[in-house]
Amino acid sequence: MRSPSRVATAVKRPDGSIAVTARPYVSYTRRRRLLGLPLVRGAVVLIESLTLGMQALGFSAEESIRAETDAKPEKKGAERWAVGGVMVLSFVLGIGLFFYLPLFLTELTGARNGIVFNLIDGVIRVAILVAYLFMLTRIKDMRRVFQYHGAEHKSIHAYEAGEDLIPANAQKYSTAHPRCGTNFLFLVMFSSIFVFILFGRPDTVAERVGRFLLVPVIGGISYELLRLAGKRTDVAAVRLMALPGMWLQRMTTQEPDDDQVEVALRALRAVL
Repeated sequence: MRSPSRVATAVKRPDGSIAVTARPYVSYTRRRRLLGLPLVRGAVVLIESLTLGMQALGFSAEESIRAETDAKPEKKGAERWAVGGVMVLSFVLGIGLFFYLPLFLTELTGARNGIVFNLIDGVIRVAILVAYLFMLTRIKDMRRVFQYHGAEHKSIHAYEAGEDLIPANAQKYSTAHPRCGTNFLFLVMFSSIFVFILFGRPDTVAERVGRFLLVPVIGGISYELLRLAGKRTDVAAVRLMALPGMWLQRMTTQEPDDDQVEVALRALRAVL
């Protein structure tokens, strides 16, 4: 969980207890006026979210390792390196899966027109995202992760409604939320189509590398659209824009149990 002034992570240990770590954290978009400008702030928030997410995963891994009371120091060190390696590998595979593979498949179609090429590329990218999320829902451990994702949203809904932060109150709410990272993912895929269209068909190595360099720009545009979707739910066009992301949340969120909601609430209380 993250608030304007703090960030916290709550982890349920194997013995049922909950470990919480929290610290002050103010976004660079608030520390530097230039970094808080529209479009720029989205790229900054994207980088911050990736960094904080990796730190949260690291804390979770540490708690898992600590639970193994017989774990030797050298084993713990190896576990930490393994977690770091998985994070780096995941990032590389993500770039390949969602940027290089769609580009490769689109080239196989023989499309030469820049607009047509990028439209096909975008459709393939979105299709891969949907297929990827669907396959994740088939994995038992990932379904549990998605339950915690649903618990996060329920707890935030309860807070925004002014409810007491207890599981019974949070459970009344939906697992979907318009400011969800799933919505952001879809908006990134959607925005990339129009950004890439401006640069035509990438034929050279430099043009392909340039597409990766445009990711911060795409992230900035997507972030502004996400903020709009969270604030102007009363506007039909905005609701329509957010609809695909809300639909995708049917895969990335699942109904949690009370214990999982309590973990989310512990993290939320820690940042308030």
